[in-house]
Amino acid sequence: MSNTPDTASPRHVRLLDTTLRDGEQTQGVSFAAKEKLNIARALLQSLKVDRIEVASARVSDGERQAVVDINAWAAQEGYLDKVEVLGFVDHRLSVDWVEKAGGRVINLLAKGSEKHCREQLRRTLPEHIEDVRRTVAYAHERGLRVNMYLEDWSNGYKDSPAYVFGLLEGTRGLGIESFMLPDTLGVMTPDEVFAAMSDMLARFPDLAFDFHPHNDYGLATANVMAAVKAGINTVHCTINCLGERAGNASLAEVAVVLRDKMGVQLSIDETRIGQLSRMVENFSGKWVAANAPIVGADVFTQTAGIHADGDSKGGLYITALRPERFARKRVYALGKMSGKASLANNLEELGLTLSAEDQRKVLQRVVELGDSKQVITVDDLPFIIADVLESRDYNYTRLLNCYISSGLDVESTASIRVTIEGREYSGSGAGNGGFAAFMDAIGRILKQRKFKMPDLIDYEVHIPRGGNTSALTECIITWSDGERELKTRGVDANQVMAAVKATLRMINIRMHASGQR
Repeated sequence: MSNTPDTASPRHVRLLDTTLRDGEQTQGVSFAAKEKLNIARALLQSLKVDRIEVASARVSDGERQAVVDINAWAAQEGYLDKVEVLGFVDHRLSVDWVEKAGGRVINLLAKGSEKHCREQLRRTLPEHIEDVRRTVAYAHERGLRVNMYLEDWSNGYKDSPAYVFGLLEGTRGLGIESFMLPDTLGVMTPDEVFAAMSDMLARFPDLAFDFHPHNDYGLATANVMAAVKAGINTVHCTINCLGERAGNASLAEVAVVLRDKMGVQLSIDETRIGQLSRMVENFSGKWVAANAPIVGADVFTQTAGIHADGDSKGGLYITALRPERFARKRVYALGKMSGKASLANNLEELGLTLSAEDQRKVLQRVVELGDSKQVITVDDLPFIIADVLESRDYNYTRLLNCYISSGLDVESTASIRVTIEGREYSGSGAGNGGFAAFMDAIGRILKQRKFKMPDLIDYEVHIPRGGNTSALTECIITWSDGERELKTRGVDANQVMAAVKATLRMINIRMHASGQR
């Protein structure tokens, strides 16, 4: 078997997704029957994986119903031969369970290490081979196709290779279609995988092998590469790296690495990877890290301004991992590290045009907000722009400190310190809410300056569409002195502070207009 891909006809590597079986061994994950059906449909029909393993036989009535539903759908749509169920070397029990659930393929869990066979099953190798033979014969009698796992194969190959070779010699003529070699505890390195797989393929050139990795050392994807390099043509993976302990190999990582780094051909539709990842997130309750390769929320986000600048001047920071491959978009983050190019990209996204001077002012505000650890999104940008462009450089009254306390069924209080024309004032107030308490406090201070507060006649609060708890808040307040109205705006992540800023802007504008300084 050649390890070098044929450039004229790329080598095809098959993916078996075991999210619904091995992935469900993740702590706290239990998919409902309808969730399993929806994931199975998406894996086969949308993502187009080659095979799926959907359950373990004899687990529960709920598991059986899920398998029945999946098999019924798969039979109707022509996918039934791609649906597999883990079974046990128990003669009729697992075979009958799979058959009654409408299945056609059983993956027997045999013991791939002498230690497991001796200590867990209390069987010798010849006895175990005979048990496998009886179970396989009965499965074939019932019309099922059979694959076989060699559980704990990685340790068995290292510690008891004669046992492993004896198990394969004793079962190679039974009509088993594929022998699955799992690194059950995720203990192998890429070099070890390559050496072991090369040896297995050389010793048993007539057998088909799958590789089933685990990620305990964070090497699952690298181990897949080593297995494929050795000549393995089917590898197992899960969506979002689900699986026991540190999980299995991530389908997203495996698919992209095999295509980009090894030049192999795959069946899957990459544009559906993100969709499947989000579906499994929602059904499993296990959320993907924001920096997880391919599927993480932030992996196509450029934060540094120099990177945005390089992209705009020639795609200097763009690689083969383009977001468009996965039906996603590149994002240029806004924050303290933003530069002109970061802002320009976001303005283009919004369809907005600003003068160079206005861009400078907006960028300065973005950096200030980022420096104060506020999370800024493109949805916040219109608020920031409106706030900056409406601002006046009137700073007769400056807020030095503001402490507001609110609680359930208690009056809110505010303590503030301000400077007016360089002179410092302190005041406190109370009211029905934090903003009312602030207005009471600032009103007491301004009364000393004979400043007449206008009436507040309208108060609007806006947050970005889809905004989260950390989103910027825009507060627009309409004031009236009986003759004319004035609208002022404030922007802050804290709703009360947005209103405070709008109020201070009103005070400074009126001080400037009336000469009360």
